[in-house]
Amino acid sequence: MQTQITQIQSRFTSDLDQVHTPTELDALYLKYLGKKGSTTQLLGQLKELSLSDKKIYGPLLNQLKQSQESQIKDKSKLLSSDVSHLLSMDLTIPGQIKPIGHLHPTTILIREMNDFFRQQGYSIGEGPEIENVEYNFRRLNLPEGHPATDLQDTLFIREGDLLLRTHTSSVETRILSSQKPPLRVVVPGKCYRNETNSTTNTNFFYQYQGFVVDQGINIQHLKSILTEFHQFLFGKDIKLRFRYKYYPEVTPGMGVDIECNFCHGKGCQICKYRGFIEVLGSGMIHPNTLKACGIDPSIYTGFAFGMGLDRLVMTKFGITDIRKLYGGELIYL
Repeated sequence: MQTQITQIQSRFTSDLDQVHTPTELDALYLKYLGKKGSTTQLLGQLKELSLSDKKIYGPLLNQLKQSQESQIKDKSKLLSSDVSHLLSMDLTIPGQIKPIGHLHPTTILIREMNDFFRQQGYSIGEGPEIENVEYNFRRLNLPEGHPATDLQDTLFIREGDLLLRTHTSSVETRILSSQKPPLRVVVPGKCYRNETNSTTNTNFFYQYQGFVVDQGINIQHLKSILTEFHQFLFGKDIKLRFRYKYYPEVTPGMGVDIECNFCHGKGCQICKYRGFIEVLGSGMIHPNTLKACGIDPSIYTGFAFGMGLDRLVMTKFGITDIRKLYGGELIYL
């Protein structure tokens, strides 16, 4: 046993002199003081010795262990204050680049659209996603009992009062009620409706609302800005279709469709074999809406539009199923 103690101490001293980095010191600790280390295993042999030998070699082994622990501790302090080991490293080698992802397609498109409308003099607005019926329905010329206010379409938090907003038009009525014309505002945001999920519909989605209120505003101003916007987003060759459509909050109302980017007007599952995809509803703001928000319709007129942002994202990025945008797939993140 005495010979083994002497040999271990000699090897330890020699090995310690060869340690120059914290990593090497960790390896030395495991070699001697780890669970399977030389010193640890020798300590484990004590139980096999006679009582008289235990009294002799027990203190010697404990002294050996304490000495090694002390020397390792001192060496660790020395290494922590010594940066010489860094001189052997090539610090110019490039590090490994870790994937950090990218912006979501919806976020990318919102930023592009915000940039366009800022250049046209619009401000960016926002409002609460939990809304009350006054701003979500009543001030938009949607009286109690209107089909759009039914539970079939609306997700109520407290029926008859609080709900998850069904459109970003609620932000429009809030701004019109609290600020005075002239106003030019766009509002990107999330909306919620009681929809069955499919390739083109989900029960939550993004809209992009816009409105202008000033003196002398007419529907030609609306058609012009929508044409410029779609040409900015999809190129000068984009084919648009304007058609009359009824919306309670505007009069007259106008729907805007773009030619399907997947079938180029021939008809497919994405466009429901129509050749065109409806992307927004718009129109001249109804006088009742202006009155409900405290604006005199005999002095001011305005237009509003609400875009189905998810469908624009699908068209721009070639995504065939709207559910993929919210499925957490890494390709979109």
